Amino acid sequence: MELIKDKVAIVTGAAAGIGAGVAGLFAENGAHVFLADLDGPQVKKVAADLKAKGGSAFGFEANAGKRHDMAKVVEDAISRFGRVDILINNAGIYPRQPFLEMTEEHWDAMHDINLKSVFHCTKLVLPHMVKQRAGAIVNISSVTFFTGLENLTHYVASKGAIIGFTRSLAREMGGHNVRVNCITPGAIETEGERKLMSKKESDKFMDLQSLKRRIGPLDVARVCLFLSTELSDAMTGQTLNVDGGWIMY
Repeated sequence: MELIKDKVAIVTGAAAGIGAGVAGLFAENGAHVFLADLDGPQVKKVAADLKAKGGSAFGFEANAGKRHDMAKVVEDAISRFGRVDILINNAGIYPRQPFLEMTEEHWDAMHDINLKSVFHCTKLVLPHMVKQRAGAIVNISSVTFFTGLENLTHYVASKGAIIGFTRSLAREMGGHNVRVNCITPGAIETEGERKLMSKKESDKFMDLQSLKRRIGPLDVARVCLFLSTELSDAMTGQTLNVDGGWIMY
């Protein structure tokens, strides 16, 4: 696909799961991909693997919730290629705590990564996109915003805020030809999921879905690709479910 060939994309939370899937698909389709993640060794390994396959990829150890860390990633992209075309705000955590046991520290840690990262990364790339009069931002929320989920009140709150952020920023940036959209993944089969539950437990999600197969990072990555190309040029402020037909709205 030539639609993102030589485009410059930044993907947060790119060491594994959805982020690694997005980075891989984008590199495969000719983009220059900047991968950022707290897990420095792993994100650099993912970038090295993509390079070995002929892709253009650069790995950075960075906390997406810290402006200083992400500024280095954006500055490197601008230094190398003079532009940023695509931002995938994917970084996120989801530790479980019952609400009555949840501390302010738990709440703040969740929002620093899941929500403040979206603020910082978007603020860093938008001046370049506005100057270019072109850009695509894709924010990764969660289908749990529509369902609610016990023991994850702080997580669901942060993911709902991302949808509100997407809609308001899309209104504000439309005049600059910068598009802002959102994806709400459902139960995605990732390394992180396998650490939290057994296969038997995770397979129960298929009973909730219309499509009777597990949904993987590549399924989300393909929608990120669509929202980052001219195929979706008339779309902004939208939230797309990638959940196998679990929630319909």
